[in-house]
Amino acid sequence: MIVYDLQCAAGHRFEGWFDDGDAFEVQKQQGLISCPVCSDVQVFKIPSSFAIKTASSRAPLSGEAMARNVGEYLEKNFDDVGCDFAKEALKIHYGVSEQKNIRGTSTKEEEKLLEKEGVPFFKVPMSRSEDSDD
Repeated sequence: MIVYDLQCAAGHRFEGWFDDGDAFEVQKQQGLISCPVCSDVQVFKIPSSFAIKTASSRAPLSGEAMARNVGEYLEKNFDDVGCDFAKEALKIHYGVSEQKNIRGTSTKEEEKLLEKEGVPFFKVPMSRSEDSDD
């Protein structure tokens, strides 16, 4: 299945789904594709905004830089609950505490409990320098 951004001669934009590129051409030649706004059959493909590559002045981030950015994001946007992570996650899950983003540490046993209770979480490995004040 392929999706094309389409436009009629009157300038109305819409989307069309086809088995493949040939199916679009066959249906267009047979007059089977029409604008949903004005029923015009003069329809053509237009570039999709997500398919247009733009120049970027930024080079791809190294693994180290990406890890640093993730760590900074977590620090700014998640409350650090330390070793109470599992307890706080359960409180949030069951509505005892307000919904919020939290981060912290947990043991393997606590992680098994969270999984059993259906509490969504994910683990992010952090470097030692980010874990401690050493």
